[in-house]
Amino acid sequence: MTTGRRLRLMAIGVLALLYPVAWTAPLLRAGVLPFFGMSEISVLSGLSVLWQSDRALALLVALFAVIAPYAKLAGMAWLTLRPAPAVVCRAVHVVGRLAMADVFLVALYVVIAKGVGVGRVETAWGLYLFSFCVLAALALSPLQKQSPD
Repeated sequence: MTTGRRLRLMAIGVLALLYPVAWTAPLLRAGVLPFFGMSEISVLSGLSVLWQSDRALALLVALFAVIAPYAKLAGMAWLTLRPAPAVVCRAVHVVGRLAMADVFLVALYVVIAKGVGVGRVETAWGLYLFSFCVLAALALSPLQKQSPD
């Protein structure tokens, strides 16, 4: 195995370890009024709340935020280890686009919550870690298409 492939596999492995941290890390801190305490919202706590009220939406968010990123990492690892049919390459590409949708959704929630003006919303370090994971996986994707090393 070449150095380039080893480095890609190591990067994929690091992302596989960072994603669960990002899912449990606080993405946002939200409070209804300025003098009340802030509650922290993570991907998993958000999924838990969604599951209580709207299971279909919870499953959709779980697909975008949990399943798609891990499926993309698994596909990228497979493509790094051995050549795959074109259909697998296309599937990894499509799953990668689904994984990027969740960062947009979180950003949209922040904008909507700040625009309503009822409470306050602050971004937390988990949002940056989660965004880093998604963007790093996105950056690794084009490396799959480079010359076989």
